[in-house]
Amino acid sequence: MEEFRISDGMEMMDFPKVTQMQSKSFWSPGIKIDEVVKGASNSALVVGAFDNAHNQVGYARVVSDKTRFAYIMDVYVDENFRKKGIGRKMISYILSHYELKDVYQWLLITKDAHEVYSKAGFKPISNPLAWMEIRNQRPIR
Repeated sequence: MEEFRISDGMEMMDFPKVTQMQSKSFWSPGIKIDEVVKGASNSALVVGAFDNAHNQVGYARVVSDKTRFAYIMDVYVDENFRKKGIGRKMISYILSHYELKDVYQWLLITKDAHEVYSKAGFKPISNPLAWMEIRNQRPIR
């Protein structure tokens, strides 16, 4: 069975590979490397999953004040490595990260991975009518 290592930090990420993965996602189709790197640079934590050959096969990032609130986003596992528990390992790594130990409100949005996140303790928002948003179309870059 192939082992996967989870690591964090900008210097660990293969941003061309992350961009390739993210550009296939439904939330940021066609995203370019400049936007991926800028988003990562402005995040509290970036996490990658790597195979035995040190190839990046997963990515996730967290936007947070590192005190009360954290938003997990851009969670992506390469299609060839799905169903191996990599997404679950990345989420577990994030939730137990020492820099985020004080966070008590975690948020994420998912279209199709509810089962993965519920195993990590996520539930539907308890008071959805209290949440508000401004959602503009993603700019063309």
